[in-house]
Amino acid sequence: MVRIIGYKERENEEGIPFFLLELQGGIEMVLSKTTNRYYATAKKAYISSTFDEQTCQALIGTEMQGKIIKEECEPYDYVIKETGEEITLYHRWVYMAEEVQEAVKPQELAKPNMSPVEAVLAEPETFSANGVLEHV
Repeated sequence: MVRIIGYKERENEEGIPFFLLELQGGIEMVLSKTTNRYYATAKKAYISSTFDEQTCQALIGTEMQGKIIKEECEPYDYVIKETGEEITLYHRWVYMAEEVQEAVKPQELAKPNMSPVEAVLAEPETFSANGVLEHV
């Protein structure tokens, strides 16, 4: 699960503004290489949206299925805010939606030797014969 924790306004190549949603994954415990002690962190990623600012504001706190994964990319320079140190990164964090389960086809529910048309037809007992709703 990921949670929408914020949003940012950006402009596309034509100068038209749009909003990015800021996503954060669940808490993770990471072992520090320098202190050999654990610290808590969470991965963050941004996804573009078609929402206006009011909708983005209302979405803060919403949880979505999926996760944030590390993806290799072209190298880019990044400045660490706390220290001012400039480093080169070869990855970025991206949102990955959970795989949508494939819908079951009517043929898979059908009996052997049944045509696709027969597979989607309901049994006659499903419907009322007198036009009055009757619960079975």
